[in-house]
Amino acid sequence: MSENCPLYLNPDAPLEERVNDLISRMTLEEKISQMCNSCAAIPRLGIPAYDYWSEALHGVARNGKATVFPQAISMAATWDTELIERVADAIASEARAKFHETLRKFGKTDIYQGLTIWSPNINIFRDPRWGRGQETWGEDPYLTGEMGTAFVRGLQGKDPRYLKTAACAKHYAVHSGPEKERHTFNAIVTRRELFDTYLPAFKKLVTEAKVEAVMGAYNRTLGEPCCGSPYLLKEILRNQWGFKGHVVSDCGAINDFHLHHQVTKDGAESAALGIKSGCDMACICTYSYENLTEALNRGLITEEDIDHALRNTLRTRFKLGLFDPQEKVPYAHISMSVVGCEAHRKLAYETAVKSAVLLKNHNHILPVKPDVKSILIVGPNAGNVHVLLGNYYGLSDSMTTFMEGLVGRLPEGVRMEFMPGSLLTDSKKIKNDWSVASAASFDLVIAFMGLSPLLEGEEGEAILSDNGDREDIALPKAQQEYIRDLAATGAKIVLVLTGGSAIALNGIEDLVEAILWVGYPGQEGGRAIADLIFGDHSPSGKLPITFPVSTDQLPPFREYSMKERTYRYMTSSPLFPFGFGLSYTQFEYKNLQLEHPVLSAGEALRGTFELANVGEYEGEEVVQVYLSDLEASTIVPLQKLISFQRVRLKPGETVQLSFAIQPEAMMMIDDEGNPVLEPGKFKVTIGGAAPIQRSLDLGAPQPVQAYFEVKR
Repeated sequence: MSENCPLYLNPDAPLEERVNDLISRMTLEEKISQMCNSCAAIPRLGIPAYDYWSEALHGVARNGKATVFPQAISMAATWDTELIERVADAIASEARAKFHETLRKFGKTDIYQGLTIWSPNINIFRDPRWGRGQETWGEDPYLTGEMGTAFVRGLQGKDPRYLKTAACAKHYAVHSGPEKERHTFNAIVTRRELFDTYLPAFKKLVTEAKVEAVMGAYNRTLGEPCCGSPYLLKEILRNQWGFKGHVVSDCGAINDFHLHHQVTKDGAESAALGIKSGCDMACICTYSYENLTEALNRGLITEEDIDHALRNTLRTRFKLGLFDPQEKVPYAHISMSVVGCEAHRKLAYETAVKSAVLLKNHNHILPVKPDVKSILIVGPNAGNVHVLLGNYYGLSDSMTTFMEGLVGRLPEGVRMEFMPGSLLTDSKKIKNDWSVASAASFDLVIAFMGLSPLLEGEEGEAILSDNGDREDIALPKAQQEYIRDLAATGAKIVLVLTGGSAIALNGIEDLVEAILWVGYPGQEGGRAIADLIFGDHSPSGKLPITFPVSTDQLPPFREYSMKERTYRYMTSSPLFPFGFGLSYTQFEYKNLQLEHPVLSAGEALRGTFELANVGEYEGEEVVQVYLSDLEASTIVPLQKLISFQRVRLKPGETVQLSFAIQPEAMMMIDDEGNPVLEPGKFKVTIGGAAPIQRSLDLGAPQPVQAYFEVKR
């Protein structure tokens, strides 16, 4: 390097020295210009404008062409961490290619064009009415942590020095609706619930995946606004977990301090509270961090406070290589040819195939048999692109709807017709529908029904809903009425359900032959679902959420207590259980053996069991290990997922699998929020769904189970 080159531009200098050198050269005005998501250029220091706000929930979003992978809740249904890491790596490659191409063409990047990716959303999907639940990895803390960790590792890459992109865990913490009240709401939870349910996934992403950023939530938790909570941002995140990255507010959340939460009087006080509490950057600075100068002048903060926050955010840009020569950065030469490439389309297809969940298959009506000579396609979602995309999506020039997928896969000689039959929500607008009268004349009716991002999502996006949430989790009445009319004719119906959350069916499940939940399956959804229906693959997805029987089974939406929520605390029987999903083949669990049924506290439990494919198709089973603490001194989950594994078996094949339950998994969370390993009896259950009777009633294989005891 030249002797005249400033230290911050020397890629061989230590990171902290470079960051500190740059800050030392900046004026106060220049520092404050870097405290918002949209950072101004500083020409005299050679710093181009940069916007931290980029989205890539299931593909590069809001930035033109990209591969559209299945929505996050659909990816969660794969229960495949290796696959999800590959997906995130592909997303990061596309983000890198688009960023550097834009930088070469225009000399700067804008909103949604950067390398700081505000994903994944690892909030717990505690209530199916929440419209943004589709962005999450489901209702279980362990599954969310495992899948979210894989996603972060894929986004951030494996280079020891540079980040491929910078991932962001959001929304920290205790945030899952109602959307209408998110700017004013105080989420009240006990310490036990906080550390048992709402924080474990965040902890795992921070301590194991080394996620680079954390986004604070809009709401208050335990009385403190999440983006201005010293307890959340300093005591837990920094001190307990050792977080080294930066914290960004949700967009406009700092303004909520004085406008809605009313814990401060004005923008200057709100800005000071955010900075002093550990929120390093504001998304949308209007009325918030644009007031940092006034906060300084009023003595509410010091310039050292600003330097501390700025150090955290600038460090991320250095780790992305944004101040280094491009030849030094291993990801800077990824070609635009990767964007929407064939390899990424195949990956989107594989993910869509593995994400579909077979909920019913009466008399093995699926896959479609050779004697089926005529098929009628119906439903508002058959040709609907919205239900491929979900929310926070990119755009692709290769989108395959369900109808297109079926037509492309249809064997010659089989007659196929399409009649919409039903609208999403309003049956009164339908005139002169012929599909019901025609249905019984077809060998099979495939009905593409369910939800749409128009009905569920974020406030302001789901334009057919109340601020994005649903008041009732039932299938819309217009669709219910239509399916009942179809069933009354004697038609054999395969119901394909789209949607990002649980759907109560009000008895419809008894009127159809098969049910396939496909979430929002991305650009390759049409091909993937068609190939599943015709038997090119066996369904292998498992539900990452519980499907309740009705809204009446749910506690009040505004209550954040976990009592009667999710499979971990729900005592009533659901419509479809967490972890459930059928296959075209059948699996059998047997011969569970524990190495030592009596353990000393701190010892791991090891064991083996066998899994057999006793059916006629090759298939994949998601093996799930659940633990129940039978003698806990306080409230604990009825059962909790502690491990899972995908296993592919040929017909007639049997494998022996081993497992280990570490002492950490045996711990309970006490009433003060502390992990405690108590002596007592435990039950381990291994199977293909949540270990409840309803799973067996629906056709899940009989699990194996055993008891063990932990001694002092």
